[in-house]
Amino acid sequence: MIASVFEPTWESVTTHRAPPWYEDAKLGVFLHWGLYSVPAWAPRVPDIQTILKQHGPRWMLRHNPYAEWYANTVELPDSPTRRHHDEAYGPHVPYDDFVPLFEKASSTADLSALASVCRRAGARYVVLTTKHHEGYCLWPTAVPHPVKGAYHARRDLVGDLTDAVRDQGMRMGLYYSGGYDWPYNRVVMRGLADVLLATPTGMDYARYADAHVRELITRYRPSILWNDIGWPRHGDLAALFADYYNAVPEGVVNDRWLQPSRRGPLVDTAVRLVAGAVEVGWRLVPDRYKQVTFPGAKHADFTTPEYIHPDHIVSRKWEATRGVGHSFGANHNEAPADVLSASDLVRLLVDVVAKNGNLLIGVGPAPDGTLPDWQEAPLAGLGRWMEVHGEAVYGTRPWTVAAATTSASTEVRFTLGGGHLYATLMDTPSSRRTTLRTVVAGDLRQVELVGVDTPVDWNVDDGSLSITLPERLPDNPAHVLRLTPASELHPR
Repeated sequence: MIASVFEPTWESVTTHRAPPWYEDAKLGVFLHWGLYSVPAWAPRVPDIQTILKQHGPRWMLRHNPYAEWYANTVELPDSPTRRHHDEAYGPHVPYDDFVPLFEKASSTADLSALASVCRRAGARYVVLTTKHHEGYCLWPTAVPHPVKGAYHARRDLVGDLTDAVRDQGMRMGLYYSGGYDWPYNRVVMRGLADVLLATPTGMDYARYADAHVRELITRYRPSILWNDIGWPRHGDLAALFADYYNAVPEGVVNDRWLQPSRRGPLVDTAVRLVAGAVEVGWRLVPDRYKQVTFPGAKHADFTTPEYIHPDHIVSRKWEATRGVGHSFGANHNEAPADVLSASDLVRLLVDVVAKNGNLLIGVGPAPDGTLPDWQEAPLAGLGRWMEVHGEAVYGTRPWTVAAATTSASTEVRFTLGGGHLYATLMDTPSSRRTTLRTVVAGDLRQVELVGVDTPVDWNVDDGSLSITLPERLPDNPAHVLRLTPASELHPR
C-alpha cells in the first residue's frame, strides 16, 4: 500500500479508507484490563441494550453489567456493586486501594501467553484498553493526570503486550477513553444528565488527551486507534488523524470521536435522551433512542455498534463489539447462561462477516494476565472451527445476499472469496437432502463441504441447487459449503 501524505484538514483525512488488512482480518480480541480486574464484579443482569430499553438509564447505571465501570457503580449507595464491595472489601476501602494489588499481579504477567490465547482463537488483531474511564493508564506515561497525578502502571503493559501480539503475527490496536474521565470533575454518573460532567470540555483536558494519544502513537505505532465515547471540544482532531495516518500508513480509526458543540458534550445523545428519560419518563421515549449508540464523528474508517448489529449487508465497514458475556471486563458474578458458547461465537462471527462486518470480541484478563476458563473456552472453540473453516471468513466479502434458509429451514450465511461462494449452514440440517432456495445456479462445476473429504452429491434442476450431505457430518456448530465458481451463482 502506497502511503499518502495527509494534511491536518478534514478535507484531507476524510479521504482515508480502511486498508485491505482490516477488511480481511474479520476477527479481533478486545482486552479490558485494568484496576477493575481486581474486583472483577458486576450485578448479574441482561445485556446493556436490553436493560436500557426495559428499565432506562438510571436503573442501568445502578445495575451496570459492565465490570469495567466498577469505579463508578461502587459510588452509588443503592447499587448491588456497592453492597458487594462493602461485603467483600469493607465500606471504607476506596477504589484506588486496588492499585497496588493490580501492580503486583500484572508485574509478572506472561503477556506472550495472553497473546497466544488470542492467536489460537483465530484473531488477526488485538485491542487493549490503555486508559478506561477512571483514568488509570497501562503504560508509564510522561503525561500526568490533571487531578490524579502519576496515575499509571509502573510496568509498560501496553508496550510488552504490543510486542507479544506482533511477535505472534497479529496487529495491535489501542483503546483510549477520550470522552469520559470521571476523576477530572470528580463525577459519579447517576443518570444521563451526568454525561455533561463526565466528559471534560476545558482546554487543559483537550491538551491532556491529545498528548496521551500522541504518546501512544509515537511509542507503539498502533494499527488501530480505538477511541471511546467522544473527543474534547477543543481538540484538533483533523491534525491528530493526519499525524496518525502519516506515522502509521495502514492505521485505522473507529467512529467514537464525536466532538461536542458549545452547548455541551455529546449533545446529540445527551439532550434527546436526558429530555426523554429524566424530564418526561423513559416509557415515552421512542424505542430507536433506547439503546447505546455513538453519534457519527466527522471521519471514521469503521463504525462500532455495541451489543447490537444490523440484519442486512452494510456497505460501510463496521465492527460488532461485545463481550463473551454481558461485560467486557471479567465479571465473576456471571453464570454460564450469560456467556456465549463456542457455537454461539462461531455463528455470531459468520453472521457478522456475511454483512460486511468484523467481530471484536471482548474478554477480561485477571490482574495477572490470565483469562478465566469460562472466557477462554469459547475463544478456543472458535479457534478450532476457524482452523478448518477460516477460508469462508478471512479475506472474504459479502455476497449480494447475506442470509437465507434452506428447504429444511436451516439458516445460511453467504460470503465470497477466491472465486468461490461459501454457504455456511448455521446448524446441522435435520435432513441430508436440502435445497439452497435463495441460490440460482448456472454452470456450476463443484460443491464441496469444507473440511470433509467425503464427496457431496448435488444437482441443479431449473436453476435450483439441491445438495445431499454426507451421512456423517463432523460435530460442528456450522458447516461450510464451497460452491465453484461463484460467477455461476446468483440470488433468486
